[in-house]
Amino acid sequence: MNIFEYYLKEIQSLILAKNDILKLEKIENLEKINLEVPPEQYNFDLSCNIAMVLGKSNKLNPKKLAQKIRELFLDKIKNFSNVEVAGPGFLNIKLSKSALIENINSILSNNKNYGSNKTNETYNIEFVSANPTGPMHVGHCRGAIYGDVLANLLIFNGNKVIKEYYINDYGSQIKNFVESVYFRICEIKLKKIFPKKDNLYPGLYIKDIAAKILSDNESLDLDDFEKNFEFLKKKSLEASMQLIKKDLKLLGIKHDNFFSETEVISKDLVNKAVDVLKKKKYVEKGFLQPPKGEKNDDWKKVERLIFKSTLFGDDSDRALQKNDGSWTYFANDVAYHMDKVNRGYQNLVNVLGADHTGYIKRITAAVSALSEKKIKLNCKVCQLVKLFKNGEPFKMSKRAGDFISAQDLLNEVDKDPIRFMMLNRSNDVEIDFDFDKVKEKTKDNPVFYVQYAYARINSLLRTLNTKFVEKIEFDEIDFTLNEMEEKIIRKVFEWPKIIESATRKFDLHKIPFYLYEISTLFHAYWSRGNDDKRYKFIENKQIKRKEILAIINLVAIVIKNGMGILDVSLPKRM
Repeated sequence: MNIFEYYLKEIQSLILAKNDILKLEKIENLEKINLEVPPEQYNFDLSCNIAMVLGKSNKLNPKKLAQKIRELFLDKIKNFSNVEVAGPGFLNIKLSKSALIENINSILSNNKNYGSNKTNETYNIEFVSANPTGPMHVGHCRGAIYGDVLANLLIFNGNKVIKEYYINDYGSQIKNFVESVYFRICEIKLKKIFPKKDNLYPGLYIKDIAAKILSDNESLDLDDFEKNFEFLKKKSLEASMQLIKKDLKLLGIKHDNFFSETEVISKDLVNKAVDVLKKKKYVEKGFLQPPKGEKNDDWKKVERLIFKSTLFGDDSDRALQKNDGSWTYFANDVAYHMDKVNRGYQNLVNVLGADHTGYIKRITAAVSALSEKKIKLNCKVCQLVKLFKNGEPFKMSKRAGDFISAQDLLNEVDKDPIRFMMLNRSNDVEIDFDFDKVKEKTKDNPVFYVQYAYARINSLLRTLNTKFVEKIEFDEIDFTLNEMEEKIIRKVFEWPKIIESATRKFDLHKIPFYLYEISTLFHAYWSRGNDDKRYKFIENKQIKRKEILAIINLVAIVIKNGMGILDVSLPKRM
């Protein structure tokens, strides 16, 4: 049960039904009313801005209007035991004992789904999509985890999600990669020195790929690179994708679908996409203006096919052809996204690296044009990751070449701290990943602190020789919460709101941040019991109060659901 959503609807219905009492002329802006968590200094469960919203539209003093609404709340909403006017007109609301008990038991009985906002839509999330020219680097790890957790979150909310990887296996970078493998094969078999040539891949992993190809194909003809290119390309890409899939598996990630750029070419999808856009009159022959900063004298004016992306919010129209008439990379991408549109998803999501920010508007415009604005493409950019060890920047390995590989990261720590910490800050800011911090068993290590809270709860259950419960029979008259329990209960009630906000804006960092907050509250309550016997959970191997049993179960539910979305393990003993 989402109490914020539930009581907001009740408040809106009450205002519509009893407007004659309030004598408001304008009540059409009820969608601007919200229920939030009040500041901690106010000992209340909910806070509502209704008096300020309606006061502004009706030109009334919000504090005076708040007093009238307060009386209406107390008279008509049975689950509101106390309402107070605060500040410029906020209404702070305290729930009745019966309401608290009802919501606690609703959470307990609905434990696995608590927080889920059932939306039942279809999504295609494309993420990682690293060039298949070698192993993943650390930057890919962040986008990989972001895309995977976003999929988990949407599935938790009842949606159908396809996790997709777009293999960029066509173009000049692939030829350079295959050529690098070829030269390494020549180095192994013919003892030829690997050439110092621009655009080749120097990493030692190329040697591993070459050795594997050679061991499976000892009679490989090395006299003619062009003659053997397609064969070497196929084998090199297979080996490279195996490296990438291995890293993804170690991070706990498995894609549902792999789509090849070569498939875009072989199926002539670019011509088909351009024909679709031509029929819609979104493509025309023309001339582009010189790029900003480039002198007109240096700009070659060539007639080419141009996509009118400015019609869909882009800063400028985009070329679909190069000077020689061949298709641009953007044209291939338009074709790929047409294929996704034609597959019938209601929502498309692209998780991009930090260097792709400038690409968002044009591909978003293309999806709008191809779907006649019926399908929205949401692009999320994951910024850079900086690694530190012993207070110093972490050095790259020679095996990877000129980047820090995912394997370098996984050699230092396992997937749990990586997944948690990669999401611990908003995707649009850089992350400093400190190996020393994620190995600490202290409050400063968020993933440990959350896992430790769950382990402590399981320790309590073992001491009590009991399991998690789905209902607690409270005596309403005797039902009381101390100040620590009130804070924890309110934080538990906030969980559906966190899920709703994280889903609406794809702000995944809100989930680990929330889990750390509620774990901190739980640990503080535990520690209080060490200093003051009144706050102890257990006495003579018996739970002291049913309210404590509720706290144990509720905290476990939100931690388990949250860490399930993050796909981070929850050991029962630590």
